[in-house]
Amino acid sequence: MEVVILPGTRQIAGLAADAIEALLRRKPNAVLGLATGSSPLPIYDELVRRHAERGLDFSQAHGFALDEYVGLPPGHPESYREVIRREFTNRINIQPENVHCPDGSAEDIPAACQAYEDAMTELGGVDLQILGVGTDGHIGFNEPGSSFTSRTRIKSLIEQTRKDNARFFKGLSEVPHHVVTQGLGTIMDARHVILVATGAQKAQAVRDFVEGPVAAICAASILQFHPHATILIDEAAASSLKLADYYRHTFDNKPKWQGL
Repeated sequence: MEVVILPGTRQIAGLAADAIEALLRRKPNAVLGLATGSSPLPIYDELVRRHAERGLDFSQAHGFALDEYVGLPPGHPESYREVIRREFTNRINIQPENVHCPDGSAEDIPAACQAYEDAMTELGGVDLQILGVGTDGHIGFNEPGSSFTSRTRIKSLIEQTRKDNARFFKGLSEVPHHVVTQGLGTIMDARHVILVATGAQKAQAVRDFVEGPVAAICAASILQFHPHATILIDEAAASSLKLADYYRHTFDNKPKWQGL
């Protein structure tokens, strides 16, 4: 796990976009894992800018959304299918049929989850997965207690997650109780994971999953076992880390040829 502490969201977005751009230029048909929430939005904005100004090409790429609510009607503005389209894929030249999202309205959700896993496998797996992290350490919607070997499946949200997401709805009562999410085992299959966390409200979660024990109570802690996990955080999110100075020193003296 590489922890990179940067001044703010602009620098975080730039570094993450550098890694994605490098991937696409060496592998135009790369498979990207796309997270929603507020943390990845600056990355998407930077990639859109590079597409417009540098010709960064997504025409052969595929994108797989990390999760989706269960029970929202088609076209609901807060469904993650619509959020991904609105915030990112409709603003670049990726083919619409290459943008995949878990089906939260399927009649047979277990079968739809297996089909989603199969679609990723058929394309060779995810090359780079973007992640945020919840205040309780969840990634995707893998809430505390999630199995480290879990695959895409239906999951119940804890009340804190619903409260955290209520700002995107008209109130807590409108936030669904269930989601479909890629599992921790699915996320760990990605060849490179980039997790973004900003703000003091994420400091405890960052401390717990970076420097705490690997435990199901903090789902993101499984990333300690990932062979290529990059954690991009700002100073506020890094404020509780014991080894923050070491992480800064390591990145400042990193050989340029290593990249992310």
